[in-house]
Amino acid sequence: MAMAAASSCSHPSFSPAGYLQRHRHDGGPCGASTRFSPLPPPRALLWRRPRRVAPTTFCSAPSLPRLGRVGWPRREGNAWLLSFRADTAAAPGAAALGDPSKALSALLPLVVAATAVAALGNPATFSWVSKDYYAPALGGIMLSIGIKLSIDDFALAFKRPVPLSIGYAAQYVLKPLLGVMIAKAFRMQSAFFAGFVLTCCVSGAQLSSYASFLSKGDVALSILLTSCSTISSVVVTPVLTGLLIGSVVPVDVVAMAKSILQVVLVPVTLGLFLNTYAKGVVNVIQPVMPFVAMVCTSLCIGSPLAINRSKILSQEGFFLLLPIVALHIVSFVAGYWVSKLPQWRQEEAVCRTISVCTGMQSSTLAGLLATQFLGTSQAVPAACSVVIMAIFGLTLGSYWGSGSRIRDVAGGFLP
Repeated sequence: MAMAAASSCSHPSFSPAGYLQRHRHDGGPCGASTRFSPLPPPRALLWRRPRRVAPTTFCSAPSLPRLGRVGWPRREGNAWLLSFRADTAAAPGAAALGDPSKALSALLPLVVAATAVAALGNPATFSWVSKDYYAPALGGIMLSIGIKLSIDDFALAFKRPVPLSIGYAAQYVLKPLLGVMIAKAFRMQSAFFAGFVLTCCVSGAQLSSYASFLSKGDVALSILLTSCSTISSVVVTPVLTGLLIGSVVPVDVVAMAKSILQVVLVPVTLGLFLNTYAKGVVNVIQPVMPFVAMVCTSLCIGSPLAINRSKILSQEGFFLLLPIVALHIVSFVAGYWVSKLPQWRQEEAVCRTISVCTGMQSSTLAGLLATQFLGTSQAVPAACSVVIMAIFGLTLGSYWGSGSRIRDVAGGFLP
């Protein structure tokens, strides 16, 4: 059967079935959305055995699209259209989850749990870590985030304002308000109140990207949201802290902003600069950065747990765990359903990502700020939050990744 138009390539290319020939009408380069000639009559195909065609390069263009799974053909006029969908969508940071760092990220919850057991069982393991080591340790975590960023990641944020705005508001508006209400509902003691509220006012956690990956969520959105909230924490976190707990505990907003600038913005900016202008350096240090981040996280968690062991294992420490557990559960649920509101109507993958990013925030940063500005005992809620956040967040991600849904849980309790 004659083709509707001549192919712009010098060689034909076939679909995986081997029958549809690819061509364009505008004479431009190959590899874009195209029309296909009609299929031959079915009987004419009975004597031919379909050939297995190797992946074909349509043109010698400098940039070629990546073809994914072939969709269902549909009829339009006298021609058949065949849509190609790239299963390996080029999302910023998505490729980073496919490297060996993913295996180390999977071990992080186990490291967090082991750190908590070691710090409470044998305080000498981490009691030597003074607050002077907190800033360099947290800087190492932030540098591991920065080397995975690029200018294109932030440019993409302007193309997705709605989900980013919802996630950002959930982190910096919804969760702080929930934290204050939960702290007052449980009548939290003054020794922990300020540190608990501060934990609700920090940026997103690095581990939330891996939890989004497990939950089959929008990993690119998670990375963008964590990056934006981390950079803006220089201003937002001190302001929120001053508004919510300034009347209870004196907070030096300017000094806190300077501290965040040093341990957050500078390492992230350095990592972004290296990833943009010094790829060779990034290729050398990137394989070891997940391990560095893991060690730094362990130090930031273990030290406050070991120093405040007696308070944590006391009756007041037990009652501290209840509001922390409630905070994370409510944050995960609220982040999910806020995205489902009729005025937003976000996709399921986006809702899962916002849920994970709302429930998992940088408690290590909260621990550093609490130690520097509020007192050592105020760092205990942040240290406990890291352990609970990691366990709950990754468990929820695995639950979603297995194909289960939140609505299934609710449906089990309804008649």
